[in-house]
Amino acid sequence: MSYSLRDLRLFVAVYEELSFTAAAAREHATQSGVSQRIRKLEVSLGVALFSRNKGSVLPTPAGAAFYQGCIQMLRQHERTREAVHAFDQGLEGRITVGLMPTMTRCVLAPALLRFNRLHPNVALRIVEGFSASLTQQVVAAELDFAIVPEFPPTAGIESRAFAGTPELLVSGPDSGLRHGKALRVAGLGGIKLVAPAPSNTRRGKIEAYLMANGARIEQVLEMDSMYGALDFVARSDWLAVLPAMMMADDVRAPGLAMNLLREPPLRLELVAIEPARTVMKPAAQVFLDMLRDEAGRANERVLAGFSPVRR
Repeated sequence: MSYSLRDLRLFVAVYEELSFTAAAAREHATQSGVSQRIRKLEVSLGVALFSRNKGSVLPTPAGAAFYQGCIQMLRQHERTREAVHAFDQGLEGRITVGLMPTMTRCVLAPALLRFNRLHPNVALRIVEGFSASLTQQVVAAELDFAIVPEFPPTAGIESRAFAGTPELLVSGPDSGLRHGKALRVAGLGGIKLVAPAPSNTRRGKIEAYLMANGARIEQVLEMDSMYGALDFVARSDWLAVLPAMMMADDVRAPGLAMNLLREPPLRLELVAIEPARTVMKPAAQVFLDMLRDEAGRANERVLAGFSPVRR
């Protein structure tokens, strides 16, 4: 038993039109061609699908049952075509991208949704980590690119500016700080600071900023987990300095107090790094551009949530 989709469509046309001539016109075929295909279909199935009497064409009970099956098969075929059609657009290939929690918390998801919608045929892998491990993986060409804090030129790595973001002082309800107020760290008194390990690029810059601007650090708790730091700060009177773009979804309805640092402000400058010996794939470049767009939007959401600075 064998028949094609064309056979099924012709049969359905005859069944619905009750005419070989009308079915032929509908399916852009000849009347004799349709008649021959239906005869062959009946021979293949071993049963009459239509009764033919003086020019009239009526389905037999077998024809009615076959029609229901044909409709289901044709509908499933169309569903399958639509599912596959989603992959006939956009770029192709495989890319692996390294991102810090700064990027994965609020920036990644909207960029990923856009990218997958436009380029469904790209296999994309995201590796989360801190700057030291991501940099090592870029040098080894295990990542197409990574987003890390700005650092001096390094052999084997090509870097380009990606985005900057303000650093925020983040605290829990026990800190007594009012959310959204710009402040000077000199007036904070003793600080209990949750900070990344010294190997993290941001650690030295944060401590240098606090000490240079009159802050007194009483204790430091090293924690290489941004999400762990957020949870701990929310439950205690410890403080953390965190990039604004990773807090973009919290600024309007915070469970934490977030404060811009001023006079002077503290900023984190991020760069995109890639292996110097390779050329970035088109898909990787497109995804990088989308991440940059979403990083800008995240910064805008944060800054819109703070009142203007008053001197």
